[in-house]
Amino acid sequence: MKFGPVPIDEAEGAVLAHATAAGEKRFRKAHRLSREDIAALKAAGIGEVVAAVLDRDDLGEDAAAAKIASAMSHRNIEVKPAATGRVNLHAAASGVFTVDAGMIDAINAVDPAITIATLAQHAPVEKGQMVATVKIIPFAVAASLVDSVVRICAGREIFAVNAYRPINVGVIQTVLPGVKPSVLDKTLRVTEARLARSGGRLTAERRTPHEVAPVAAAATQLARDNDMVVIFGASAMSDFADVVPAAIERAGGTVVRAGMPVDPGNLLVLGTLDGKRVVGAPGCARSPKENGFDWVLDRLIAGLDVTARDIAGMGVGGLLMEIATRPQPREPAPQPTRLALKVDIVLLAAGRSSRMGGPNKLLALFDGEPLVRRTVGRALGSKAATTIVVTGHQRERVRSALGGLEVKLADNPDFADGLASSLKAGIARVAPDAAGAMIVLGDMPGVSSNDLDSLIDAFRRSGGHAVVRASHQGKRGNPVLLPRSLFAAVAQLEGDTGARHLVEAEGHYVIDVEIGQGASIDVDTREALEGAGGVLQD
Repeated sequence: MKFGPVPIDEAEGAVLAHATAAGEKRFRKAHRLSREDIAALKAAGIGEVVAAVLDRDDLGEDAAAAKIASAMSHRNIEVKPAATGRVNLHAAASGVFTVDAGMIDAINAVDPAITIATLAQHAPVEKGQMVATVKIIPFAVAASLVDSVVRICAGREIFAVNAYRPINVGVIQTVLPGVKPSVLDKTLRVTEARLARSGGRLTAERRTPHEVAPVAAAATQLARDNDMVVIFGASAMSDFADVVPAAIERAGGTVVRAGMPVDPGNLLVLGTLDGKRVVGAPGCARSPKENGFDWVLDRLIAGLDVTARDIAGMGVGGLLMEIATRPQPREPAPQPTRLALKVDIVLLAAGRSSRMGGPNKLLALFDGEPLVRRTVGRALGSKAATTIVVTGHQRERVRSALGGLEVKLADNPDFADGLASSLKAGIARVAPDAAGAMIVLGDMPGVSSNDLDSLIDAFRRSGGHAVVRASHQGKRGNPVLLPRSLFAAVAQLEGDTGARHLVEAEGHYVIDVEIGQGASIDVDTREALEGAGGVLQD
């Protein structure tokens, strides 16, 4: 592949490096120039373009990424279609991600043009979460390089989502004088919540004195009827011959490992009894915050073996803090802080309504009111701090329809380039102290102020770190609320790439909020608009 300035007479079949205008016609970045395109560019007086010229044995970026992704062997993973040289791979089930790091390193060593990035080894994932992405850096890559990657992938599993299994768990809690029943009750609730994410069930609890014999007897009984036994000691383990490890051995079991290099979680005990796993939980496991107990529990529930060597290897990365993107129960943050999280709405109203054949759908009347004014009114009626309306096509008519409403207006002169330009224009106007921005499409008449509030509430409950997405019957839809951490990535978008692609590419934790049919109703066509109750205006 050759890249750089290309004389226009030699540019047929070349791939544009930048968006280019030829009079009224605009060509997007990565557009492949046809004979007709060359004529239009010449007519506009353009003598050369910056472009990529593919060699005979080159594969285009999408074809290369798709070929590599299709050569990979994996489990419980869905492969998305190639776009902009990228193929994203998503978890088809909730579970624990495992990856052959050697294969990933070997692929990334073939050539800088070919990259693959994945989640970390043993990362917990939710169904639908992105776990890996294949990205071709230039517009094309030599077929021989792609073939080298395909050979690396042959015959071995490169990664997998090890799906959680719905297991039955019995719990033992030891008691010493002064231990409050409320503490024991909370421990049960926290444990049930941990199991719920994988469909597991807490079937029985035994409360015993903090002594070896009664703990051993309870463990024997619970191991008989359950897949796993978890023991919460009233006193933390202070020696490898302390009550919990000694009770496992008294019951006829084996202690695999006592102590782990994860903090919090140092005092975990792992054993086996009658072929079942027994976990002596560290004291921190009474809290829903992430700790070493989660690392072991997730792997066991996903059917992965955990050995003494595995635990010994957890030290790097084992110094834990609050990780906001981890999808598990957490202690609620102070309510005033969450209520103070500020969200702005970016309402996109710059499109050309090209499928309408002329009329602007945003000016269609719903109960006598222009659709764009109706949508903006619902945004203003929500908990959002500010509504920013991005205009472009027929901007003066759209702005006139919003007369008297307290909104910020953001002009997008590049609206013809696609959705990304409007996202950039809107995000640029979001207040510096806003924790997130909700992207609202101007053509969704079924989304109410209450629906918008449901998304904002979920965002605040996440601490302002999650992507929150409207859904209908399990299918993703709109609006989408982006945390501030994604704003910089918006600036890199091109063409018709929108928030959905951004969420997938960045791999953020996503919360789907069911808001009903409104999440999936837009009015891109005359039939859809009239079916939703709208009347087009000339």
